[in-house]
Amino acid sequence: MEVERVLHMNGGHGESSYAHNSSFQKSEMLKVKPLIEATIKDMYNINGGFPECLKITDLGCSSGPNTLFAVSEIIDIVHGCCKQNSHNKTPPEFQVFLNDLPENDFNTVFKSLSCFFDKLKKEKGDQFGPTFILAMPGSFYQRLFPSKSLHFVHSSFSLHCLS
Repeated sequence: MEVERVLHMNGGHGESSYAHNSSFQKSEMLKVKPLIEATIKDMYNINGGFPECLKITDLGCSSGPNTLFAVSEIIDIVHGCCKQNSHNKTPPEFQVFLNDLPENDFNTVFKSLSCFFDKLKKEKGDQFGPTFILAMPGSFYQRLFPSKSLHFVHSSFSLHCLS
């Protein structure tokens, strides 16, 4: 049986759904935030700023309250870098690819986007660069993206499946 059909999170909002059983994953993501922040700051400093459109992916994004958490944290860090540095005050546009297996509940993810965008606009204001969020369903056992097409790749709890 194909791995894509076997390994997936329980969608929806029921008692056994990932949305109701993902607090451990969030606490672990908070532990690695300093590493993510250091990496993004290094990327900013080495390149003298960010590209006009920063392309990010979250491998194994799943669905539920944590789905956009990592993306939100990355956007916050990028926004902070731009505010602190005078040579690139304007934050870049963001193109975000949410990756998970095709069985993921992407409908639930996309239903949450309007609230996510409203929150970004409220927190960051009108100066904030546009954010485009897309789904990239598929297994990372196979190639998902063209060469040199991403600037930042995030994965919390999915790469252990590659063993």
